Amino acid sequence: MARILIADDDELIAELASDVLIDAGHASGWVTSADAAWDCVRRKRPDLLLLDQAMPGESGLTLLRRLRQSAQFYDLPVIMFTAMSGADDEAQAIYAGAQDFLSKPFDPFDLIARVNHQMALRGDRPRHIEIAATLFAGPMLTEPAVRRVV
Repeated sequence: MARILIADDDELIAELASDVLIDAGHASGWVTSADAAWDCVRRKRPDLLLLDQAMPGESGLTLLRRLRQSAQFYDLPVIMFTAMSGADDEAQAIYAGAQDFLSKPFDPFDLIARVNHQMALRGDRPRHIEIAATLFAGPMLTEPAVRRVV
């Protein structure tokens, strides 16, 4: 079970996505603005954030950049959840630090699969690793060494 926060200005879509995730065994709640999402994330860190790319006021993309610049939330998994569906929009979201991109209207099975995939990628790692530990740690023993072939 993962704790998932949905930030979407369309309350109907947010509630529908939340219901789908709850039915799949996750804990889920939703807010309708980037500011409210930021407040929720700071109060109780979710396992994953579903973030609408285009919201009134601060956009989801701006919030994503703020998360990636934060020492506390740089590693929070984010799936952009948006009505925008162009390749440029997807590339912009991934470049800004999103782990995945899901267009609306969404397929409930696809939403569940993408959320479960992100949770599986995390595996047994803790929810958050201090950035100083990440920067100053030696090479991970579990990752294969990169070799240059000459």
